[in-house]
Amino acid sequence: MITPFRTAVAAVAAIIGLAAPEALHAQSYPVRSVTLVVPSAAGGGTDTIARLIGDQLAKQLGQAFVVENRTGAGMLVGTTAVAKAAPDGYTLLVGLNGNMTVNPSLFAKLPYDPVADFVPVAMLATYPFLAVVNNDLPVKSIKELIALLKSQPGKIDYASAGNGTGQHLAPELFKMMTGTDMGHIAYRGAQPAYQDVISGRVPVFFDNMSTAMSLAKGGKVRALAITSRKRSDLMPELPTVEEAGVPGYEYHTWFGLWAPKGTPQPIIEKLNAEVTKALAEPSVRQRIAATAGEPSTMALKDIDPFVKTEIAKWAEVVKRAGIKVE
Repeated sequence: MITPFRTAVAAVAAIIGLAAPEALHAQSYPVRSVTLVVPSAAGGGTDTIARLIGDQLAKQLGQAFVVENRTGAGMLVGTTAVAKAAPDGYTLLVGLNGNMTVNPSLFAKLPYDPVADFVPVAMLATYPFLAVVNNDLPVKSIKELIALLKSQPGKIDYASAGNGTGQHLAPELFKMMTGTDMGHIAYRGAQPAYQDVISGRVPVFFDNMSTAMSLAKGGKVRALAITSRKRSDLMPELPTVEEAGVPGYEYHTWFGLWAPKGTPQPIIEKLNAEVTKALAEPSVRQRIAATAGEPSTMALKDIDPFVKTEIAKWAEVVKRAGIKVE
């Protein structure tokens, strides 16, 4: 006779039996090298954070975390490759604002969906920008810059490192939130942009703090504010854009780790725990801080909602600014 108790025991045993292989797989993971796909060139910010975290994860987990740079088409090539990879935890994407939250608005037909095709693993770090100007521009604060722009609508230009880059989006958000107007001059990278900012040909630039800070401290440009919500210990005297008169303004480059949708949750959780441990390592924190960054403390459950909010935010900026990529 089969009693209710035996039926219940059998049901529990069946559930355990189904769940056990996945849990056991996560316990032994990884058993071979893991590929971290960087959708941009070696030497850039995404590549740097990928190698830093990859090296630390290799030490913690005893397997190599190999960085593979798969460039092309505005980060579409590498990102799409991970979206189509086997969901086994051995191919991960090092993503950032551009490919995960801005590309959906820049490309009419995106070959991947940053929410539907991926599952977040962990956020890694955030890096603020500085708003800098040519030394001869008669402004020493964000409020003075706003006043100047309003007195000369459309007559002052800002530089960017190219259409759709952070250096393009940050000032467009600034324009939208301050009701000002600036012309946009796109360059092929930050270095040629800086040449014209320093010379005064294009007097305004929003750029990564790691680069802008050294030029500001060297007297090549004047820093007005930092784009994060709080001041930086590297330049504590510099106010945030929000403090300087633009409530709610925030821009930073952020980096995170994603896996293909369908990757077992126990593997995701194990990786998340290991990344959290890696980011707590003093040597890792020091390396990130040295380049004006801050290790992320975002919880795993908060990443998807954050990404969806960012997608909506930049969709509005891209639409209102009429940003297009070739």
